[in-house]
Amino acid sequence: MSHKIFKPMVFAVGLLAVLTYSQTASAEMASAETLSATCAGCHGPAGSSLGPATPTIAGITQDYFMSSMNDYISGDRKSTVMSRIAKGYSQDELKIMADYFASQKIVRYAQDVDAAKVEKGRKLFQDYCEKCHENDGYLADGIGVMAGQTKQYLHFMVNDFFSGDREWSKKQKNKMQALMDDHGPDGYDAVIDYMASKQ
Repeated sequence: MSHKIFKPMVFAVGLLAVLTYSQTASAEMASAETLSATCAGCHGPAGSSLGPATPTIAGITQDYFMSSMNDYISGDRKSTVMSRIAKGYSQDELKIMADYFASQKIVRYAQDVDAAKVEKGRKLFQDYCEKCHENDGYLADGIGVMAGQTKQYLHFMVNDFFSGDREWSKKQKNKMQALMDDHGPDGYDAVIDYMASKQ
């Protein structure tokens, strides 16, 4: 085989490899977007919630996404629909979705809040919540993001913890119970307005 024939063949093989890799990468990206698109109806575009009762899941860690979904599957975390939805995915599919949502930037939508509650909630948050929900509620490392979540969802979350529908750690329980004992539901309302004010 002459060098004149060999060089075009090498180029053609190389081009085919590049195209195959590009198609595979595109298929994987489409797979992540396709799997995650089923969540958009409740959790908003790319996981930033528009609905009043559903949390934003954009930007949460892979570990938190996986542990939440597996808790829904096992029944350790109670829900109305999420347990049935979570059971429809394989572990590999859940990992793809976890990576996808972890890579998404959170979009926080403006909410109506009470200025006096926001100011009161700022101090209460620092005293009772900051140790778990670090960086003023923006940190998503190992725990759900609070900053910018909808007020209705945050109220549901608090109610779920106190009713026993969601499990909390000893540290969480001590702090959340202390806030309730010291300031009652009004204290939680203030913290929730403070978190909802975040952009």
